[in-house]
This record gives sequence, structure tokens and C-alpha cells, in this order.
Amino acid sequence: QWLERTLDDSANRRLSIPDAYLTTDGMLVLAENVTDGLVVHTAMIERRLAEELPFMATESVLMAATRGGGDRQELHERIRQHAHAAAARLKAGHTDNDLTARIAADTAFGLDADAVGALMDPRAFVGRAPEQVDAFVADEVEPELERWSDLLAARPAPTADVRV
Repeated sequence: QWLERTLDDSANRRLSIPDAYLTTDGMLVLAENVTDGLVVHTAMIERRLAEELPFMATESVLMAATRGGGDRQELHERIRQHAHAAAARLKAGHTDNDLTARIAADTAFGLDADAVGALMDPRAFVGRAPEQVDAFVADEVEPELERWSDLLAARPAPTADVRV
């Protein structure tokens, strides 16, 4: 309020506000340039998921094994040993993560291969994210795309070529 009814900040406002819009425009041009032609390689995603999911699921394995009567401390140590061995194998160049097989073969867990495999379901780790994304797209994105469809259809070709 100390600048109320004065011209003390007018020069700053005349410079800052247009610069903010130009900066935002530049950021949007850059984002469009980076994401233009973006391709989702599902096979690569599946490969990475197969490599990492067994490590993420170790807590679920530990809980299932302790529910079956196993000693939590002992099972935790066995998971740690198996996880380190599986990670070393991956770092050595092997492409398949054998942590699931190691755990299924270890009788201390009391879980067969099917039970361990069921704990590796990726859907168990995403919570409500798929439903939330669908709701957001349906409630927020699609109405805005429809609202501005005439401008989106008449969109000119990008004029800026930004190399990143």
C-alpha cells in the first residue's frame, strides 16, 4: 500500500508485466518444441518396469510372508541379500531381473511363484491415478479443447525453431 496513488512503481510495472508475458510465451514455445513429436515406447516402459518392479514390490512380499508366519527380521535380511544379488546381476549386463524367481525359490518366504507373481501386479502400485487422470481429462481438458477447438484447428505452424 505504500505505493498507492503514486507513480513510483509505474516504470517497474511497465517493464515487468510485458516481460512476464514474453517469458511465459517463450516457455510455452520451448515446451512445445521439446514435446513435439513425443513418442511413448511401450516396449521400453515394459522393460524398465520388469527391471524395477520386483525391487518396488519387496515390501508387499515381506508383508505377505510375515502374514504366513515368517519372522520379519529374518525375511527382511533375506530380501536384502536377494535384492543385492539381483541388482548386481543387472549391473553386470543381464537384462532380466531374477529377484522374483529368487524369492519364490527361497522356502523361508513360504510363497510359490504364482503368489510372488501376484504381488508384482503394477496396478497395485498406482492407487487411484488412472481414475484421477480419466476424470481430469473428462472434466477439465476435454471441455477446454472443445471450447477452443476453432482456434486449435486454425493454429499456424510454429514460427520459432528452438534447439535444446
